[in-house]
Amino acid sequence: MATAGAPRRFCRCACFCSENLYVARYGLHLRFRGEQQLRQDYGPILRSRGCVSPEDFQQLLGELEQEVERRRQLGQESAARKALIARSYHPVRPELYSALQDVALAPEFLAAAEYSTSPGADLKGLLQRLETVSEEKRIYRLPVFTAPFCQALLEELEHFEQSDMPKGRPNTMNNYGVLLHELGLDEPLVTPLRERFLQPLMALLYPDCGGGWLDSHRAFVVKYALGQDRELGCHYDNAELTLNVALGKAFTGGALYFGGLFQVPSALARPLEVEHMVGQGILHRGGQLHGARPLGTGERWNLIVWLRASAVRNRLCPMCCRKPDLVDDEGFGDGFTREEPTTVDVCALT
Repeated sequence: MATAGAPRRFCRCACFCSENLYVARYGLHLRFRGEQQLRQDYGPILRSRGCVSPEDFQQLLGELEQEVERRRQLGQESAARKALIARSYHPVRPELYSALQDVALAPEFLAAAEYSTSPGADLKGLLQRLETVSEEKRIYRLPVFTAPFCQALLEELEHFEQSDMPKGRPNTMNNYGVLLHELGLDEPLVTPLRERFLQPLMALLYPDCGGGWLDSHRAFVVKYALGQDRELGCHYDNAELTLNVALGKAFTGGALYFGGLFQVPSALARPLEVEHMVGQGILHRGGQLHGARPLGTGERWNLIVWLRASAVRNRLCPMCCRKPDLVDDEGFGDGFTREEPTTVDVCALT
């Protein structure tokens, strides 16, 4: 298990500004280092997906250059938004900004976490306390939050959305949602959720993925609704492990689908579909290819927590699959550190 120590400076990998740039209308994640490289690497597939005229290509080129610049400025701009929100925003549910209480958590989640920290706890015993969605893909489900807590969090998120505060969006694939660290909910909610509850669970479920060495996270809420984002293309997460909790509201459709690990050829040959259940969380490996089917009706809000272990990612960046080229960043950055944590015999999945 990881142990608490002096605060460390977290970093991002330089590939953040050149790898996995998502272009929704062509349904592609692109590597971008300039016009010549873009034409050489992606010319045929771009033409096959509708980027056929010089004007189309120049528009794409401009968008990619703009996205690279946005990513370079992201950490500083996010810190500025967080500071402004802390000064000027008035929450509608101020109790959410106090330390996480057990009453917010589902009894099943508390029981599983308590078991995970008990003497002699093992994987077999833990699996009796949660649902195995797929043994092959190592996907699990269990209730995480109570219904009243989900409702209170949704009220706060909607109140923030309707305010005039600046809002950073989760990523280039999700245009609607909230970054929890900017809203001020990282420290009271997500950090204790990771440290007290998720880490002991993940240590038993995913010891080979750094589950016992989680030392940072990135948490955000995504919203799906008619006329807004309705679905999510296939991707993998910049994380060792992921928690995805359905907060509500009433909705149909929008099921998650899972393929294999992103390194495996034909990883989406037989996708597994998983329906969302409000208050319940799906646990999976970050490298598991996944996406969201189109929403049918209503609104769906989900809390996503990317769980990161520097003991794993300091050796291999999951986005560029190389030893990370570190760049200083704000907050948890992308979970990399310049110094190694306590030596641990853990290997990332390949």
